Amino acid sequence: MKLSSSVFALLCLICEIVSIALFLRGFFPVPVKSSFSDKSKETDFPAEPQTGSGPNSSKAPVPLFKRVVIVLIDALREDFVFGSDGRRFMPYTRHVVERGSSHSFIAKARPPTVTMPRIKALTTGSVPGFIDVVMNLNSPALLEDNLIWQAKSAGKRIIFYGDDTWVRLFPKHFMEHDGTTSFFVSDYTEVDNNVTRHLDGTLKREDWDILILHYLGLDHIGHISGPHGSLIGPKLMEMDDIIKKIHASLISKESEETLPNLLVLCGDHGMSETGSHGGSSEPEINTPLVLISPTFRRKAGFEEPGILEQVDLTPTLALGLGLPISKNSVGHLIPAVFEELSLREQLRLLQINGHQLSHLLQDSNPTFHKEDGYEQFRVAEKSHGSWMKLYVDGNTSEVLSNMGKKVLKQYLEALKAMSSALSKQLGKYDMYSMIMGMIFILQVLFLLLLAMPEALSREAVVDIPLASSLLSLPFYLLCLFGSALHVLVCTSAGGPCYLCSLPWVLVFTIIVLSSAFTCALVSMVVRRMPTSNKTPTKGSDWTLSELDALLLIGTVGHTLSLASSSFIEEEHQTWYFLLNTLCLAVFQDVCRKYFREQRHRDEEEDEGPLLPTGAEEGPSFSPAVELGMSPGSEKWLALATPLLTLTCCRLLRSLNQTGVQWAHLPDFGHWLNSGDHKAFLSVLAAVSLVLIFLLVQRHCSLVSKIALALGLLGVYSYRAAVGNVLFPWQHSSRAVSKGTVEARFVYVFVLGILFTGVKDLLRSQVMPSAVDSGRLKSRGLWEVYSGVVLLVALLFRAHNLPTLACCLLIQTVMAQFIWKKLHYDAAQTTIMHYWFGQAFFYFQGNSNNIGTVDISVGFVGLESYVEAPAIFLTALSTYAGPLLWACHLLCFLSSQRDRAVMGLGHGSYCFALLRSIPAAFYVVLVTSLRYHLFIWSVFSPKLLYEAMHTLINTAVCLFFTFMDQERSARP
Repeated sequence: MKLSSSVFALLCLICEIVSIALFLRGFFPVPVKSSFSDKSKETDFPAEPQTGSGPNSSKAPVPLFKRVVIVLIDALREDFVFGSDGRRFMPYTRHVVERGSSHSFIAKARPPTVTMPRIKALTTGSVPGFIDVVMNLNSPALLEDNLIWQAKSAGKRIIFYGDDTWVRLFPKHFMEHDGTTSFFVSDYTEVDNNVTRHLDGTLKREDWDILILHYLGLDHIGHISGPHGSLIGPKLMEMDDIIKKIHASLISKESEETLPNLLVLCGDHGMSETGSHGGSSEPEINTPLVLISPTFRRKAGFEEPGILEQVDLTPTLALGLGLPISKNSVGHLIPAVFEELSLREQLRLLQINGHQLSHLLQDSNPTFHKEDGYEQFRVAEKSHGSWMKLYVDGNTSEVLSNMGKKVLKQYLEALKAMSSALSKQLGKYDMYSMIMGMIFILQVLFLLLLAMPEALSREAVVDIPLASSLLSLPFYLLCLFGSALHVLVCTSAGGPCYLCSLPWVLVFTIIVLSSAFTCALVSMVVRRMPTSNKTPTKGSDWTLSELDALLLIGTVGHTLSLASSSFIEEEHQTWYFLLNTLCLAVFQDVCRKYFREQRHRDEEEDEGPLLPTGAEEGPSFSPAVELGMSPGSEKWLALATPLLTLTCCRLLRSLNQTGVQWAHLPDFGHWLNSGDHKAFLSVLAAVSLVLIFLLVQRHCSLVSKIALALGLLGVYSYRAAVGNVLFPWQHSSRAVSKGTVEARFVYVFVLGILFTGVKDLLRSQVMPSAVDSGRLKSRGLWEVYSGVVLLVALLFRAHNLPTLACCLLIQTVMAQFIWKKLHYDAAQTTIMHYWFGQAFFYFQGNSNNIGTVDISVGFVGLESYVEAPAIFLTALSTYAGPLLWACHLLCFLSSQRDRAVMGLGHGSYCFALLRSIPAAFYVVLVTSLRYHLFIWSVFSPKLLYEAMHTLINTAVCLFFTFMDQERSARP
């Protein structure tokens, strides 16, 4: 079966996407869960040692608190309370912390540090799976045993105000609730006012037991301006006033006849130095936990807060309210909360917690008896029994007290050990699904490599021996073997896999496709084997040049470097190095062309224009002529192009500090975003927008030029409206708005330019002349590209507009003086575009840490959260660099009229190969390193980035294939 290179590449990428999805389903483990019962019940409490088997032996502990108020401030970093910011902006909270009626801790949140997994951790006590970060935008109802369900089942009346993620996780659990969307990050006032407006009335009422308040404004401010922005201080003071109001109300209702109340101040996660979160850096995982109650008595004065796990709050609150601990909780009690109880009561609570952890350990670990914590708990339980025997007999000696303290210490050590063991065992991998996905990905890669000579030939056609493979005996034997293997694996002791939950027809289809892939690969290998009398294949004329070798070695070398966690965290350094090497290699080629080989200029001047002008009637674009320079000076412009590229790249490296090692250091972007330099940022943004217009407009029609100019003016107006830049007549004290009208103004011109470009593409289909059709189609492509550039300019933050301008400048000069003049083929040009796209991904400030994803761009021009546009805009902004370079490649290859069909096919194939090499290598890597210490903090986020990047490349190749098929269909 013969396929064009573009169609072949697209099909390979589609198969790879499906394979990666299967691998991800097996790799991201199911969190540790108990299978004894769905929910804990009061009858599950263990009997107290030496008290017999009577009805009171396993009764629930007595509640310690009458009411609990949980104030969860989203993205509250520990230094916002315990650091210098806390002393400045939260004076009342610091005063309470320094009094003796509170306990303060630094609660460490496990990655992923995003809201929905953190809420799960706080209510279930379990460590959510990393894949929950993907589900954060659409939180399903939580069916797992949790504190909220236990409280409702015990008759507790719960009121909630704040992030509507709680309402989606716990439907019908709250007596009263008012949810607010957590994703509209441009709102940091109403989102908190909607919570506070209920506060006065609720605190006066007596008909509730648990009040949960989830404030979102601090998190939204962090996403917009970072942790050191001017809005952080006022927001912290607002939160401090709320803590003061709640605490005063609780104190006024205290009485000796009732149990004391408890006020809990905590954060779900912190925020990085850029204001984002999701990763595992210290500012993201360190959150404050302040427990305030009159039952606490300690020495007054500020003490360094202790360190504990965030999940430890769940069993502490459960037993503090007299509730069973959630079945899947991996946390252990906070001893300081119960230190005022009698020794017997403390030992009883620790026994209950240990009983729950030991049962969870038994259910999740076949070798539980080898765990130190499990043995320590058994020893402590026996010692507890001995102590209880003496206690029941009425022994009151000092020996009994010392023995009880020793048992208490044994329990605490056992609980910490079991909790640590369970936290490390995040879940069970579905190895069968992982291996199946990995095999499919490797098959796709080998198929792409074997098809290279044909895919890069002049005909750009790949002959896949699929028909002969389907009719061969090995194919049927492989299908039979695969089916038998599937049944064998899924009936073994390992239990069913993900594939077992799929319809058997779909599973058999997967086995058939895998068998067909294998047979096709073997056939292609046999066909490629050299024989003594074999003649060269027609069209297989692609050879490996020096530059091709450099580009391929660089790509493979970068892929191999990802075996180290440090290389993943600092991957941008590798791409910066490869880009510098590329510029030096291009500079060498330019010198060889103009000085060593002394080629004739006439050969260069006979070529057509690289990029069409607005109406295609005028002369071809020549920078030298437009600058008033002689045509011969283009040689010097060509020599200066690699040096100019190196200079731009070096400046962009200083704009956004990324990675992990040096991400905390200030960069030029921080300097620009400070309030003292807003005027300079305004000038820089205006100059960048003017340069963007000059570089893009020459490819568009007159109507599109006007729309582009007005759209870029709207971009500046939007940034001025939200307070990033200034108009000359505007004062910096002007009130900041959401800029919704300005952003929608830009959207109108984006849609107008895209409509004009699509109209030109459709008109080109009915043009009688192939030349006229090619010109109109080329202009249509560039108009579509201009619309994408305008949209990216709107989404980019003001300090990143120079990044976009430099991207367009490098594209222009490289296209005019390098790719065209040096006659680079489509494969070489594609690899260069891919390298530049990867480098500009990091120039934007991105990294392999989820915390660098700027989710605020998903709400530009929106009054409320709308899921589909938010996801689209966030993905477009994150991958703007690779997308812009891919779109530029499509326009460039389409303008090469003498080899347009071949060029588009070659470009599409190279994109598929360049994406398949790191994807295949990386799935093998994470499979072998699945028990690595940094598997969740470093390797898993990178795996999600690789999957998303593959999906983006598939969409790019789809557009390549569409354009390639249109050109191939034209005679």
